[in-house]
Amino acid sequence: MTSTRQSARPIVPLLVIATAQLMLVLDDSIVNIALPSIQEELGVEPVHLPWIVNAYILSFGALLLLGGRIGDLWGRKRTLQLGVLIFIVASLVGGLGMSTEVLIGARAV
Repeated sequence: MTSTRQSARPIVPLLVIATAQLMLVLDDSIVNIALPSIQEELGVEPVHLPWIVNAYILSFGALLLLGGRIGDLWGRKRTLQLGVLIFIVASLVGGLGMSTEVLIGARAV
């Protein structure tokens, strides 16, 4: 009975991490597909379009090590929960934002 219980436990964290990774990739894919609509609806100049995608990628890469350190200090589960919460709020702000600046700022967060 304990061997079944022990073998089933690693599945839950794996599913949580896989879901978080799916959210990250899905968000980036959706924005890339929606760039023409974003440009038309918000009146974004073509020179700013790459920043809508790159703000997210740059901040993600720059803060990856910091996030790992915070996970060491605060605990991985708590850090993941906080990160997902911040991601959800920033996605909501970006989705509801009606200006280029708000969208790029939300993508950076």
